[in-house]
Amino acid sequence: ALNDVTDEDDLNIRRARIFAKGKVAGDWSYKAQFNIGEGNGGTPEDLYITYGGWGKAAKLSVGKQRVVFGLEDLTSSNDITALERSGITEQYGVARQDSIRLHGEVGSAYYSISAYEDSAAPADDDFGLSARVAYVPVKSDDMLIHLGLGYTERGGDRNATGIEFAGNFGSFHVQSEFFEEEQAGVDRDGYYVQAGWIMTGETRPYKDGKFKRVKPNSDSGAWELFARLEEGDGNHGDIELGSVDASAYTVGVNWYANSNVRFGANYSEGESNVPGSDDEGEEFRVRLQLTF
Repeated sequence: ALNDVTDEDDLNIRRARIFAKGKVAGDWSYKAQFNIGEGNGGTPEDLYITYGGWGKAAKLSVGKQRVVFGLEDLTSSNDITALERSGITEQYGVARQDSIRLHGEVGSAYYSISAYEDSAAPADDDFGLSARVAYVPVKSDDMLIHLGLGYTERGGDRNATGIEFAGNFGSFHVQSEFFEEEQAGVDRDGYYVQAGWIMTGETRPYKDGKFKRVKPNSDSGAWELFARLEEGDGNHGDIELGSVDASAYTVGVNWYANSNVRFGANYSEGESNVPGSDDEGEEFRVRLQLTF
């Protein structure tokens, strides 16, 4: 970061996950996932059971799991285009909580409704409710259009609304979200816009109301360029501005060596929008990712 913040260099294991999932008996299944990466000490991320006896239209999951609010927040960190989620998503996403979730797929629509205990709220006011619906009006081999709407009522007198748009146009893809939040009479909002091009011709996969990781069509792998613009109130800690109204951008390249190995490099830069502030920050990040 620039100005009065000391420059930093760091090499670490960002995430190292082990998990088990499967069928228990009949229509019941489970997932248990732990992060054993640096500084996490085996923290449980997912620990829930699911009843699937009603088919694709309705499943019920109980335990620690992701509370769905937003497209980028729902997309696995293994599959997002940038190496880190946007500061806008980091600000408004609910993340994983102890919850009860009803979710399913009806035609071209995907929905999720969660009642949860908000770990970020005061203990005497920690109940939360979140809902999201995504709809795919266009889906073909060369084009996909995704529209989404979400709402969350969080503990501590906090509520937010989110709007999603994304699309595939052959090897090009775009994604954008806008969030508006009110907490104790204070209003916040922010958005990001992201665009990418898979130079080797692949199309970004889509499943269950979210995007998946690029799968190379050849042994030489797949190459992707992307750019992202962020504007508004967000958690811009990656460029050391903190939770503040800011403008930022990220550019990057990904090489998907195969379905399991990815190498990425990102450069981010931003500045505070707070009147009278000249705070600026930047970051260069590289990552080798192995998933299996």
